[in-house]
Amino acid sequence: MEAVQKTPEREAFYRKIDGENLSALWNVMGNIITPEPRSACQPHLWKFDSIRDYMNEAGKLITAKEATRRVLVLENPGLRGQSKVTTSLFAGVQMVIPGDIAPAHRHSQSALRFVLEGHGAYTSVDGERTAMEPGDFVITPSMTWHDHTNETNEPMFWLDGLDIPIVQFLDASFAEDSTEDQQRISKPAGDSFARYGHNLLPIGETRKSKTSPIFNYPYSHTREALERAKARNEWDACHGLKLKFSNPETGDYAMPTIGTFIQLLPKGFKTARYRSTDATVFAAIEGKGRTRVGDQTFEWGPRDLFVVPSWRWVTHEAEADSVLFSFSDRPVQQKLDLFREDRGNA
Repeated sequence: MEAVQKTPEREAFYRKIDGENLSALWNVMGNIITPEPRSACQPHLWKFDSIRDYMNEAGKLITAKEATRRVLVLENPGLRGQSKVTTSLFAGVQMVIPGDIAPAHRHSQSALRFVLEGHGAYTSVDGERTAMEPGDFVITPSMTWHDHTNETNEPMFWLDGLDIPIVQFLDASFAEDSTEDQQRISKPAGDSFARYGHNLLPIGETRKSKTSPIFNYPYSHTREALERAKARNEWDACHGLKLKFSNPETGDYAMPTIGTFIQLLPKGFKTARYRSTDATVFAAIEGKGRTRVGDQTFEWGPRDLFVVPSWRWVTHEAEADSVLFSFSDRPVQQKLDLFREDRGNA
């Protein structure tokens, strides 16, 4: 696209229309309609050991109740000050220490939790309480009451992922605090999985929500699914063995705005290069390895976190059998016919 030439007459015209809140598209078209994605989002790695130290320090400075949620935001270095890990998603690490109650509230934003460290702390969502273990994937659907408690003797840490920037962009945010710190539990533990987690659905039950009715996907079940797929030798050159978390009612993604995935990379496996339009956040849960994003290389181990921007070439290499959890805005892009991927020569 050729640059538009400047002339005194054109500049005078631009000043004139500026007073009417008008501007000339031909001056900006090349910046807003680009041949390829052009994002300020940058690749970055956060080491969990450092985050844990900072979180423990924060735990001495502020209570979960005063903070509402004791979270350190993973701010993308190219998007500082915006509470964004990618242009469309939020991520942070939350800690609940023994005795904590993170009080009940609800909001328009959908949220996920992926447990990084600790055992047995509780989260309650929409009247059901569940204990959490490392590797568990827990969902808080839009506008559902949720609170967190830790009745154990050790802290628990998890990765938070929310569609805050998407909701903010759409001017659709609502939020409400409960009058009680903890919601009333009205369902037995495991109720959602018992109802919907066995490829059977209750007859006559209708749900308006597009979010999965299962709100805790236990890692024990996820790991078993990976092992079963591994036995079938279903390796993908770009991903190793990768599965998506799905809504049992529809087969679609477990969340309407955030796609969540789990992948297994066996020891010595090196993926073919791959890129896609959905900037993606990764969390290592097992093993160790390295990921190359463009000309940057990240060495990761258990609980480390990293982000891959849109349309950047990426490869993974595992030094040991490794499992990666990841999330992105792929469901939104696919529903808008915007998603694109490039598998290189694979």
